[in-house]
Amino acid sequence: MGTDRATRRPTTLRGDVPAMESALWGCTTVAAIVALWFVVTAGAGGEDRLVSPLVLPSPGETLAALPGLFEKGLVADMLVTLRRVCLGFGLAAVVGVPLGVLAACFPAVRAALAPVTIFGRNIPMAALIPLFFLMFGINEWGKVMFLFVASAAFVISDATAAVLEVPQRFVDTALTLGANRRQIILKVLGPLAAPAIFNSLRLLFGLAFGYVMLAELVNAKSGVGAIINVSQRLGRREPILIVLVLIALVAYGIDRLLWWLQCDLFPYRYGGRGFLPRSLRRLSAGADPAGDAA
Repeated sequence: MGTDRATRRPTTLRGDVPAMESALWGCTTVAAIVALWFVVTAGAGGEDRLVSPLVLPSPGETLAALPGLFEKGLVADMLVTLRRVCLGFGLAAVVGVPLGVLAACFPAVRAALAPVTIFGRNIPMAALIPLFFLMFGINEWGKVMFLFVASAAFVISDATAAVLEVPQRFVDTALTLGANRRQIILKVLGPLAAPAIFNSLRLLFGLAFGYVMLAELVNAKSGVGAIINVSQRLGRREPILIVLVLIALVAYGIDRLLWWLQCDLFPYRYGGRGFLPRSLRRLSAGADPAGDAA
């Protein structure tokens, strides 16, 4: 009991803290940042402030611009950006996860994909924007493909690492029981690596949210990137701050939703309740008697 309490102290090396205490620490940090924002922007005019309003508007000025943004379709623009992220990153997950699993299972595939993944993880994606839009156009398809290529290399690398981290004893046991390579991949390596792969996809989704701003720099007639571009041309800082805060809040909300789903799908790994797996099993069990009766 004493050891458990020691590991839950905030000053313990590599320790942990309860969820409520962790939330309190996070709220304290946010409150400190907002208080600093108030201090450096306090004053009626530019000469009275530590930071000019042309550089950083005050919290009050920023909030005053919020209703106008909603009237101009802020929610619709946010949904457009979210759709682009989901399409681009979803395509990267559909293509990248199977390739990563194959790369981990077969050394020849891993060696063949190594140059692509190394290049994709290290190249500055901003430098490739002109090339991508020349190849795929400046419409929606070009933006989706940019997000796909920007994320695919990371998805392949993380999926490969997740499968390679599965202990060899599980493969040896399956071979002893007479399983073939296809059964080992689909019934041993894939399921055992699934929690780590899902966790990686959850974290990489935030990476795609960062890249979408680059995709919306060119010919963005809708989306939050368009709001930032227009505000920058007009010299308005308030909409840019509002968009940045909303992007962070939306991304955090999606991350928490995916974390709940991750815990529920893999309760043995992350301590969830397993509601979805139990519901699926009940549905499948309830469908069997009807099929037998037919």
